[in-house]
Amino acid sequence: MTISAVDCHYSVTGSGPPLFLTHGIGAAEDAWRFMVPELSKHFSVVTYDLRGHGKSPVTHKNFTLEELVLDLEKIREKTKFEKAHFAGHSLGGMIAPAYALKFPEHTISVGLLSTVAGRSEEDSQKVWKVIHEMEKNGIEKTLQTLTNRWFTDEFIKNNPDLVERRLKQVVDTDPEVFLNVFKIYAKTEMLPWLKNISKPCLLLTGEHDGGCSPKHNEIMANEIKDSKLVILPKYKHSFLIEAPDEVAESLIEFINE
Repeated sequence: MTISAVDCHYSVTGSGPPLFLTHGIGAAEDAWRFMVPELSKHFSVVTYDLRGHGKSPVTHKNFTLEELVLDLEKIREKTKFEKAHFAGHSLGGMIAPAYALKFPEHTISVGLLSTVAGRSEEDSQKVWKVIHEMEKNGIEKTLQTLTNRWFTDEFIKNNPDLVERRLKQVVDTDPEVFLNVFKIYAKTEMLPWLKNISKPCLLLTGEHDGGCSPKHNEIMANEIKDSKLVILPKYKHSFLIEAPDEVAESLIEFINE
């Protein structure tokens, strides 16, 4: 099968140095909606929908990480930004460094937000167990077990509408596309190649993010020549929604250092 990019839907907001933001599994560019108002005061913020997500088309449903990287490069070409900062959340936090590895000439810095490398065999088994449960019982049914991994109890209690919106977004994603990107996330092990990234990297995760834990992020930080590790106290995986101000502040501070 020929590997090629698709034309993903994207938006550019603000002015200043370009910052490309890549969302995670079963989300869309609006994952960044609470951060864009602040970030766009400092940067030309480029948000987009991964192929098969939001308003972006999909040509085939068993695409790879490499193809997601090519999609990002196609957007960069269209925006005509020669060099940019790239950050991503969860699966997006794998796409951004993979992009930096393939296109270092276009990369200034990389933000790896709530992502993971250096998984143990037990860690990997836990991720695949969720995927197998989704294949067996359906995505929607299995999702209910993930809410507590994504959000703090306090946030779930006080913001049921935002939690419900996030779950609905997953359910509304084509199930084949969703399972495929989840498998990319499960299969990708960045540890062998993170050391080859020559650009400054921010590693940012929540104190209580089980799958993308501080422990994993410490392992990653030790592999990258020029890295900064920031742990946000109390938060779990979905801190783009739960702690957008802290995440935006961390990104701004890192890029401006």
